[in-house]
Amino acid sequence: MIRYILWRLAVMVPTLILISMLVFTIIKLPPGDYFESYVQEMRALGETADLQEIEEMKARYGFDKPVPVQYLHWVGGMLHGDFGYSFEYRMPVSEVVGDRMWLTVLVSMATIVVTWVIAFPIGIYSATHQYSWGDYGLTFVGLLGLAIPNFLLALIMMYFANIWFGISIGHLMDRAYLNQPMSWDKAKSILEHLWIPVLIIGTGGTAGMVRRLRSNLLDELEKPYVVTARAKGLAPGRVLMKYPLRMALNFFISDIGSILPQVVSGAEITAIVLSLETTGPLLIRALQGQDMYLAGSFLMFLAFLTVIGVLISDIALAMLDPRIRLEGRAAK
Repeated sequence: MIRYILWRLAVMVPTLILISMLVFTIIKLPPGDYFESYVQEMRALGETADLQEIEEMKARYGFDKPVPVQYLHWVGGMLHGDFGYSFEYRMPVSEVVGDRMWLTVLVSMATIVVTWVIAFPIGIYSATHQYSWGDYGLTFVGLLGLAIPNFLLALIMMYFANIWFGISIGHLMDRAYLNQPMSWDKAKSILEHLWIPVLIIGTGGTAGMVRRLRSNLLDELEKPYVVTARAKGLAPGRVLMKYPLRMALNFFISDIGSILPQVVSGAEITAIVLSLETTGPLLIRALQGQDMYLAGSFLMFLAFLTVIGVLISDIALAMLDPRIRLEGRAAK
């Protein structure tokens, strides 16, 4: 296991290098850069941009140098903890992200926990009560959760909250606390608003997890070892928890590779609809405005979390399921 982990860690280095090259290339592919987009935007508004200041910023951050030099400057800065400068917000990337990062982590982790707490009992019940009225009802609700996009559900809830109660459910806190330092009152406001995005964002994930858990568990419950355990008189609960449920959780462990980047990126479209103070809208805005350092730092961080998540899921799968081996040798 230790040798496997060391080998995977060594493979991560060239993987991240290739990803950084790909990210940098994709960001540079659209014609022009942030400065040209900024000049055109100012002209469209009937204003003039300070061209001298723009040229000075280009020279300061190496935009007047060849592309390979720009790439090395960007990667070298990240290795030293300097994620660059956001031209749109006129401040370092680390300061732009600021509170948005931990708010995103808070929303995402709360959503993940709520999803697991709801999905596991429902999935187990549906599998152990196949074709019952409860199974049909929960399946119908789950299909609705899968069919309705999160952003559409957010729009529906915003509409009825405004019509029925005359309130707005946008933002993660009261408007009075926006851009204010953290305090006890602000923390209470965040907790009061947190359940709305958690409920909306977690709907699709909960429905999907219920369906997969039900399907995998039904498949395991029909295996010969379960039939044998029942024939030996083991209690139904012990039969279920000992092996079938454990084996049915493989997909859940495999999802760790995608869960970690979701913790940072969040549900971007839903966050825009609800005006959430998370990193999702910030990432989309950075990509649209060609804010290279901000967008590139986000994408590299997401890639790093994905690689780490895949490593964790592979190790956890090998520990959870004895049928999975770290090497491809045939078992004798």
